[in-house]
Amino acid sequence: MPDIPTDLNWIRAAPEGEEGPGPWIEVAFGPEDLVYLRETSDPDNVVTTTQQKWDAFVLGVQAGEFDHFADRDFAAVEVPVHGPGNPAPRG
Repeated sequence: MPDIPTDLNWIRAAPEGEEGPGPWIEVAFGPEDLVYLRETSDPDNVVTTTQQKWDAFVLGVQAGEFDHFADRDFAAVEVPVHGPGNPAPRG
C-alpha cells in the first residue's frame, strides 16, 4: 500500500452546523486516483481506496442501498448477502 501523502486536503463529513470533535469521517482525494478515509477520533488510522470504488459507494448511497444501516433497529434488519448463488437485484 502506498504511503499516505502528508499534504492531503481533508474534507469533514459532518451534519450542517455541527462543530466539535465528532467523531466525524473525513475524506481526502489524493494522487493516482486514490481516496483516503479516516475518523477524526483516530486520524492515524487511514483507509485507502480507489476513486472508482469511492464513486460506486457514493452512487450506492444516493440510490439508498445503505439506508437500512441508518435504521435504529438495525440489529433486526436482515442484510442480504449477494454472491454467485444470490446475485444482487438489477433495476
